[in-house]
Amino acid sequence: MIETLFADVILPLPLHQLFTYRIPRELNEVVMPGQRVMVQFGKQKVLTALIRTLHSNPPKQYEAKYILSLLDQVPIINEKQFEHWEWMAAYYMCGLGEVMNAALPSALKLESETKILLNNQYSLEKEKLNDQEFLIVEALEVNNILTLEDIAAILDQKIVYPIIKSLLEKGIIFLEEEVKKKFKPKIKTFIKLNPQYADEDQLKQIFDKLEKKAAKQLDLLMAYLHLSKYNSNAPTEVSKENLLKFSKATDAALNALFEKNILEKEEREVGRFLNTENLLNELPTLNEYQEQAFNQLTELFNPSPLQREEEKRVILLHGITSSGKTEIYIRLIQEAIEQGKQVLYLLPEIALTTQIITRLKKVFGNKVGVYHSRLNHNERVEVWNAVLNPQLTSEDKKDEGITFKIVLGARSALFLPFNNLGLVIVDEEHENSYKQFDPSPRYNARNAAIYLARIHGAKTLLGSATPSIESFYNAQAGKYGFVQITKRHGNILLPEILVADIKEETKKKRMKSIFTPLLAEAIANALKEGEQIILFQNRRGFVPIIECTTCNWIPRCIQCDVSLTYHKYNNQIKCHYCGYTTKVPIRCGACGNATLILKGLGTEKIVEETEIIFPKAKVLRMDLDTTRSKHAYHQIISDFEDKKIDILVGTQMVSKGLDFDNVSLVGILNADSMLYYPDFRAFEHSFQLMAQVSGRAGRKNKRGKVIIQTSNPYHNVIQYVVNNDYDALYQSEIIQRRNFNYPPFYRLIEFSVKHKDKEVTDMAAQQLAADLKILLGKRIIGPEYPMISRIKNLYIKNIIAKIELNLPHQKIKEEIKNIISQFKLKDEFKSVRIMIDVDPQ
Repeated sequence: MIETLFADVILPLPLHQLFTYRIPRELNEVVMPGQRVMVQFGKQKVLTALIRTLHSNPPKQYEAKYILSLLDQVPIINEKQFEHWEWMAAYYMCGLGEVMNAALPSALKLESETKILLNNQYSLEKEKLNDQEFLIVEALEVNNILTLEDIAAILDQKIVYPIIKSLLEKGIIFLEEEVKKKFKPKIKTFIKLNPQYADEDQLKQIFDKLEKKAAKQLDLLMAYLHLSKYNSNAPTEVSKENLLKFSKATDAALNALFEKNILEKEEREVGRFLNTENLLNELPTLNEYQEQAFNQLTELFNPSPLQREEEKRVILLHGITSSGKTEIYIRLIQEAIEQGKQVLYLLPEIALTTQIITRLKKVFGNKVGVYHSRLNHNERVEVWNAVLNPQLTSEDKKDEGITFKIVLGARSALFLPFNNLGLVIVDEEHENSYKQFDPSPRYNARNAAIYLARIHGAKTLLGSATPSIESFYNAQAGKYGFVQITKRHGNILLPEILVADIKEETKKKRMKSIFTPLLAEAIANALKEGEQIILFQNRRGFVPIIECTTCNWIPRCIQCDVSLTYHKYNNQIKCHYCGYTTKVPIRCGACGNATLILKGLGTEKIVEETEIIFPKAKVLRMDLDTTRSKHAYHQIISDFEDKKIDILVGTQMVSKGLDFDNVSLVGILNADSMLYYPDFRAFEHSFQLMAQVSGRAGRKNKRGKVIIQTSNPYHNVIQYVVNNDYDALYQSEIIQRRNFNYPPFYRLIEFSVKHKDKEVTDMAAQQLAADLKILLGKRIIGPEYPMISRIKNLYIKNIIAKIELNLPHQKIKEEIKNIISQFKLKDEFKSVRIMIDVDPQ
């Protein structure tokens, strides 16, 4: 008797439990954990699920449905990934399905689209249909199949399910679930000579015939022979794309050669990533400070048997800007590869991959893969497959299969199917870009990468010139290893940092538009010397506020409690939270006054003012608005490296690890906007941003200069930046954190209560806080409205839990989940949304 098998599967839904499905007996011998399957969920929905476990125990509470089909011959998720996902779900208090959604490339998830069809066997009595039903039936008689979106458009209303349900009950229509597979392999056509013409005499006869009647076909054939480096013993294929490009021939000429059976074609799947040869095949030479740091890292990672207690699996490398941390990373990567291990190299911004990938490929060639959200769906799947299995990624099948040994990427890269991870590098580990804010799981990629390395028994290196307070504390406490580099590469001096007082210069009426005299003169001198400048302002758009001069009215978002930012390039005002956009008002919306003024400073305005004051300079900005396209980062950075741009204006994108040889001046236009943000990490983040962007100056040939414009030049953080004194910042911050129960001494969990009705939000927040206080007492702070209390028409109230490190955190999280589950059962709060953010940034 054949055993009845069941599978517990993960569904891509925000649910905490697994669901059990019955396996068709014909699949008993081929199903494995980690494979994708199609399952029906509810009455109509078809979803892609992942098999987690196999067993022979039917569910007790419901009758298991059959798995509809098996999508993979081999698992696409391994056991180490599942272990990592389960840790993330437990630690960040979310469902496994939410982790699955974040982890899998969207092309590996199937899309289910409801199709509505007319039941032709039903005798229609149209007089029994209401007007809306009649319209749908008439449309189906013309179009045969409609989607829910089509019906919504026909009826000009969003909610159409009641009408569909009525037609279903009358038997007039039926539904069909059409499942679309998103991943489309890249197909290329390859051309080769028909073997019967491999003989030179036969080939000569072909030449004679074509020469008389088809000169263009002869030119095309000659082009093929040239590209294929023709050898009669082994005819070689070439791609159709390359052949047509080289010969400048048409498809018609090529098709004629196919019809005459002179050339043959074959279509096959190819990879999207071309082979690249190693350009250097040699490791970078380290200076004495780098060599010393490298030796310290090696000793901590691999101590002698007598010093085994000194071993550290996680090490913080604190190297000042331009100290050459990347060269050390390369040496460590080489060691890992020589041991047959895989390497994960995380960066906080996609922009950084543009420069780093070039440096890594010079040494490691096609062993390096890139993975981030700007890749299209199909490219992401190919990188996934190349990490999972040896995968052909070149155009020539005869090439050796490529498997990426090194993956460079943003935070999503840590979800790739590594099976032999040996080293994880988290560069610029302090960056809050590593934190996923929405949707769930709201994870920190740095912490998740450390746990991933632990699962694989791999080493983790955290690198930064301005480490996070938590990481530095862990290093000082001995939890992490610690290595420091205090000298810049080539003994280049740290930049000279000067402070310009905006308040004083404004009072004396010496401001030159947005520039103090000190900064304006420095820009002029740098341009005169043929040097480049970076201007930093952490706010995009033209200005953040348009204000009425009479009544101080400010145009605000209709969905969020925030002012609309003016974007001059498209003459619109826009909400940076929900995307709402409208025309620029010509009159005050309250009193009708026609005099509106622009207040504040964004990157667009800086570009405009800079071009007016320095008309001969080539100015470009780098912010979210100018880098939306796939290759925009690369183009801007390449142009700046090639000195096609004199002044680069940017947001925090320009502060993160970019390396430019000719930048002599950095201007920070308004430091105050960072310093006075209401957050316990504001001073830490301000120091990091200013220190990082300052490090872009004077990196190769001469000492650079940094000018910080501020209304408070004697602020402690400004002085820490001027003196490059991270230790002073750390000591100041750690005292405040200890006194007020913040990380690294406490763990934080933030609960955001959201609802479209303000009163319901208030009631729900008060009730949830009261429920949580029964468990955690005075550790619960709030509820309070955040600085922006309404986003996308949802009112928000936040509750913070501060939990000591020595308490059983996982047990507390389970009890909190139970409290929230009970809270959601209350009728009055069923429509309330609760967002949980563990370790909020």
